[in-house]
Amino acid sequence: MSLIVKDLPAAIRDAKKRLRAGLPDLAGRFAGMEEHFRSEVAQIVAAREAGQPVIPEIAYSDIAAGRITPAEEALIRRRGAAVVRGVYSKEQAGCWNEEIGEYLTRNRYGEQKVDPDLDKYFSKLKAGRPQIFGIYWSKPQMQARQGEELARTRAFLNGLWHHQGPGGQSYFIPDRECTYADRIRRREPGDATLGLSPHMDGGSVERWIDEGYRQVYRHVFSGDWRDYDPFDAAWRTETSEIPSPAVCSMFRTYQGWTALTAQGPGDGTLQLLPIANAIAYMLLRPLLSDVPEESLCGAEPGRALSANAEWHSLLLPALTPIPRVEPGDTVWWHSDVVHAVEDRHDGKGYSNVIYIGAAPWCGKNAAYLEKQRPHFLQGQSAPDFAAENYEIGFDGRAREADLTPLGRKQMGFEAW
Repeated sequence: MSLIVKDLPAAIRDAKKRLRAGLPDLAGRFAGMEEHFRSEVAQIVAAREAGQPVIPEIAYSDIAAGRITPAEEALIRRRGAAVVRGVYSKEQAGCWNEEIGEYLTRNRYGEQKVDPDLDKYFSKLKAGRPQIFGIYWSKPQMQARQGEELARTRAFLNGLWHHQGPGGQSYFIPDRECTYADRIRRREPGDATLGLSPHMDGGSVERWIDEGYRQVYRHVFSGDWRDYDPFDAAWRTETSEIPSPAVCSMFRTYQGWTALTAQGPGDGTLQLLPIANAIAYMLLRPLLSDVPEESLCGAEPGRALSANAEWHSLLLPALTPIPRVEPGDTVWWHSDVVHAVEDRHDGKGYSNVIYIGAAPWCGKNAAYLEKQRPHFLQGQSAPDFAAENYEIGFDGRAREADLTPLGRKQMGFEAW
């Protein structure tokens, strides 16, 4: 669903006025919140400096065998992130990496002219548009998306959400996935052009001005922020977004990627701020009296929502590199978790991934499939992204015949 705003400053002023009216003792409640998150950040920093793991790590084999413990599940919910190891074999991931390289070379991707005005999603972040390749339909991407192993992984992670409401209402179906076609990252050693400062995706100003988003964060905006549960799916499928290239209009339980090469701290890869409910701090900060009335602490329509030193300095020390991962491992983070990309790649090998998140079946996601399917058939860029359309004439891109029975359901060619 699209959110059309004709007068954004007026909409922000009105939203802040309404939200403050429903927040008794805002300053006092925010002070209590600050103390809580200061403690959370300190614990993460202390663990990291002591060499202790911060991002939860589990094995795909344990998911498949049903061996994940309640304590492990609770930690994933608290941190809002997880590394799942061995979803695909190293050999399979290595083959995919080589095939993608050949696909790009054969179709002369490097000779494509990139229009910088098409995609400005990252333009307000420290390093501008990241070094991401605008391809969606290579055969390795499709094979990874429709893999049975990844389906089990996403079903498990989706199951950590509260996906049913009162009276048995189902917000989404955790073991039925909708393919959200995204791009790839191929970062070479020594690269210093990619880095992305801390941010989150899936909505910026919408979180304050859209009624659906306000309901998602109803506990935060009523002052009962401790009652907010990041894994409560109520209202998550009822949100509306301001249309813009790279703004996700699907409901994603998690963003994620599948590693095609080994990578870790210092290799120009992912950093996470692993506090699942830290969004509460970012939502209430703009309502304080020191913030200009037309400001949402850096949030702008059609842009990634930045976590910046001016307004969110309390949280930023918790930003932590992911642990080293091997080809075939996957990384997942809640759609409201702040993340970043290291400024430099100081490692020795390529840092390559396929972006594949989790978008379980619901009405909102099924509607997106109707838009996405013809783009796949024609080789156009996925509908949420800039219309670069490089792959229309590419040799060797995936076709409908390359979809498995599971892939056909995930793409909306067949009903579940």
